[in-house]
Amino acid sequence: MRVTHLGHACLLVEAADRRILIDPGSFSTGFEDLTGLDAVLVTHNHADHFDPERVSALIRANPGATVHTDPLTAEKLRDEGLPAVPSRQGEDFAVGDVTVTPVGELHAFNHAAMPRIPNVGVVLRADGEPSLFHPGDAYDGEPGPVDVLAHPLSAPWAASRDSIAFVGRIAPKVFIPIHDALLSDVGHRMYSGHIEQFSGVDGLTYTPLRDAESAIF
Repeated sequence: MRVTHLGHACLLVEAADRRILIDPGSFSTGFEDLTGLDAVLVTHNHADHFDPERVSALIRANPGATVHTDPLTAEKLRDEGLPAVPSRQGEDFAVGDVTVTPVGELHAFNHAAMPRIPNVGVVLRADGEPSLFHPGDAYDGEPGPVDVLAHPLSAPWAASRDSIAFVGRIAPKVFIPIHDALLSDVGHRMYSGHIEQFSGVDGLTYTPLRDAESAIF
């Protein structure tokens, strides 16, 4: 499995001969010119995870890609004449030999004046490959055992204590910090260091990927 971080919450995951893009949003760059995509997965309808204009162009440039997203975003895409399949917890689907398991239902609570919208994280699994969990904007998902966690490091809805507890509960082998566009380099390292120090996960490997860097697992 090759994972490329294209900024903030956006990952390109290449596994089992499939190319899967997750959460191409307004704080991310480099996904616009991708070709040969097999699937585009969107966890929820916030601009930093889903940039409608650029994603619409991306979908048209990748006619072989299936689009899977939360029910609210799927409806909006279909209204624009773009095919999209709603993702729902408990309804696995396949992208080639990659099994995608939707996880969760709602965005994390932010403020009483901000309604909670649908948020559906995804676990990617394939024979002979490590598993990867991208939770979108929530720390309450129950993905089961996973090898690689794409961990939302900083957000208006995220407290450091909850971030650390989430990694401790999921107990991955590797965590890749994502959702980090609001952090300075100093803040990035501090938050990640707290996770390494306090999550209680033995052998946890911290794998920061910046500026379209990739890692192979």
